[in-house]
Amino acid sequence: MREGIHPDYYQATVTCNCGNTFTVGSTKENIHVEICSKCHPFYTGQQKAAQARGRIDKFNRKYGINQ
Repeated sequence: MREGIHPDYYQATVTCNCGNTFTVGSTKENIHVEICSKCHPFYTGQQKAAQARGRIDKFNRKYGINQ
């Protein structure tokens, strides 16, 4: 490897909007993200529930069922 051409490598602290923090390797010291694995619907299991609610609402609208 050539000397002096590679960026510095840090143990970066990643901070999510939900308040979760974790450490990764990066060329930046601090990283701020909007969504992480702790609050993402796919990883928390909320995505399936949201999809099911959407299908139920679509069915109710199609057949005029009022709740």
